[in-house]
Amino acid sequence: MKQKHEFKSIVAETLLIPLYMRAKESRRAHPILNDKAAERLADSLEYDYSQFDGARLSEVGCVVRGWYFDRAVRRFIDTHPRPVVVNVGCGLDTRYQRIGNGKAVFYDMDLPEVIALRRELIPEQPGNPYIAASLLETEWMDGLRCKHPDGAFIFIVEGVLMYFYEKQVRSFLHHVASRFGGGEIWFDVCGTMMSRHGVKPDSLRKHEAQIRSGLSNGHLVEQWEPALHLLDQANYMKFFRPRWGFFFGQILGRIPWLCYKFSSLLGYKILSK
Repeated sequence: MKQKHEFKSIVAETLLIPLYMRAKESRRAHPILNDKAAERLADSLEYDYSQFDGARLSEVGCVVRGWYFDRAVRRFIDTHPRPVVVNVGCGLDTRYQRIGNGKAVFYDMDLPEVIALRRELIPEQPGNPYIAASLLETEWMDGLRCKHPDGAFIFIVEGVLMYFYEKQVRSFLHHVASRFGGGEIWFDVCGTMMSRHGVKPDSLRKHEAQIRSGLSNGHLVEQWEPALHLLDQANYMKFFRPRWGFFFGQILGRIPWLCYKFSSLLGYKILSK
């Protein structure tokens, strides 16, 4: 029997977009991301996903983003002796189910409402504990640092930061950078073209959630927070070009600076003090 869930938070409800896109992708003959857990989860919830079916760019973007961050996590796990993966604003993400191999601890962190739903649908496992908190709080960060004093931390903040104001984003990055030297943080952003002009991703056009911040130049974060060193700024459309169609994949995707004005994927090394 399918489960119906009434979301209290508009932003929390957006977690269904990447879940549905991953499930839909996973059913393709040659998927970018193979995610059987997402297929089962999407099917278990009673929800009208059809409103997202016309969002062609988000459909590819969500799975490219998941694939890109999966790669970053795998690299980090392979190159660090005691890796700790922290999925901030996890929603119903299934990264642990996709790539967990027993070497790393995977923490999934989100608002209490989301974690309560997650516990119903994806029971916690020893290698995949949950944290119910806001990314604007710091107690959970201090708790992780105490629990893993010798751990190497990688933070993934996927599909989250655009819903926060720049001041909040800067504060969050500062709190992470000041506690987790030697680690990494990876996140996606909307570009300034979207944030300044009220342009939404195609999956959000019928949704009340607002884009509150944008960033086009990844080096700007280094000015905000000197402990962060840019490892990569990637434009979505350079990956899996045929899936984006001719214009976006072959033309726009070859002009990175222009793509960055709309969105990009960012990774930073957190320098030790």
